[in-house]
Amino acid sequence: MNQFNKPAVSVTEQISILKNRGLAIQFPERAERYLEVISYFRLSAYMRPFQKNINKRGVDHQFKDGTEFKQIVNLYSFDRELRLLIMDAIERVEVAIRATLNNVMANKYQTDDICSGSHWYLNKSLFKSSYQHKRLLKEIEDKQSKEFNDLQRDVKKIERTSAAAEIKVRRIERRVRENYARFYQHTYDSPQLMPGWAMVEELTLGSISHLYRGLARDSDRKDIARRFDLPQEVLESWLHTLNFVRNCCAHHSRLWNRELSVQPKIPNGDNWQMPDRLEPSQVQPKRRIYMVLLMLGHLMRQVSPDSQWHKKVKALVTLHPEIPIFPMGLPDDWLTHEFFSS
Repeated sequence: MNQFNKPAVSVTEQISILKNRGLAIQFPERAERYLEVISYFRLSAYMRPFQKNINKRGVDHQFKDGTEFKQIVNLYSFDRELRLLIMDAIERVEVAIRATLNNVMANKYQTDDICSGSHWYLNKSLFKSSYQHKRLLKEIEDKQSKEFNDLQRDVKKIERTSAAAEIKVRRIERRVRENYARFYQHTYDSPQLMPGWAMVEELTLGSISHLYRGLARDSDRKDIARRFDLPQEVLESWLHTLNFVRNCCAHHSRLWNRELSVQPKIPNGDNWQMPDRLEPSQVQPKRRIYMVLLMLGHLMRQVSPDSQWHKKVKALVTLHPEIPIFPMGLPDDWLTHEFFSS
C-alpha cells in the first residue's frame, strides 16, 4: 500500500499535461470548457484507447501519434448516446417486468385469504426460505410510514394558513394523492400494506430481480418468463445483468468497452450464436455490450413490438465509423443479425 500524493491541478495545468503527453489540442479554450464540465477524471477513461502501451511501471500516458482531443470527446459523446439508448430500452423492459410479475402472481393466487390476490406478496409461502421476505415487508412498511409522516406534516402546515376551509380541504386532498404510498396509508387500515401492483413500483430493479429469483415455485417463474419468450433461468440471469447495466447508465459510467462483471446466460437458438472471441483483439462478445444489445433487442420485441429501438442502435453505430466496434464485442457481421437487419 502506498500513500496517495497527487496534488490538485487547475484546468489550465491539465491542458499543459495533455499537450506534454502528445495530445493535439486545436482549440485549448474549448478543451478547457470540456474539462470544466466533464472533468479530467471522467474523460481519462476515454483517453486510454488512444494512449501507448503499458510499460513495466504502469501506464505510459503518452498518446499515440496524431491523437487529437476531439477524438476523445467524440468517443465520450458516442458512449453517452449509447447509454441513453440502452437506458431507454431498460426502462421499458423494467416496467413490463414489474407489471408481468404482479399480474401473474395476483391472478394465480386469488382466494378469500387476505394474503392473496391484490396482496399476494404478503404470503410468505410463495417465497423460498432463503428469500428475505421480512425485509421486503419492512421496506414497504417504511415507505408508507415515511410518506404518511410527510403527509401529516404537510396537513399541519396547510391548517395553519389563513386560507378558507374549502381551499384547505382541496390542498390536503392534493397532498394525499401525491403518491400512492401516502394515499393507501391515509385511506385503508387493512391490509396494513399496499397492494402488489403498487408494491412492485416501489422496488428497485435489483429488488425486483431478487424477488423474482426468490419465488418458491418453478411454475411461477416460468409463467412470468414465458411472457418474454425466455426460459426462467435465462430471465433470472438477464435481470441480474440488466440491473448492473442500469446502474452503470444511472451513474453515467462508461459502457462502450466495458466488460460485464455479471455475465448473462445465453439462450439456445441460431440468434444467440456468436464467436467465443474476436480476432485479433481476443474480446469476448458474450461479456461485452453486444450481448446486452441482443438481450434488449429480444426483450423489446416482446414488450414493444412496434419500437424502432433496434434501428436507432444501428444508426448510432453506423453514423460513427471512427469508433472501433470490437471493444463493444460487435463481430464484423453484426449488421446481418436478425435483430438489426430488419
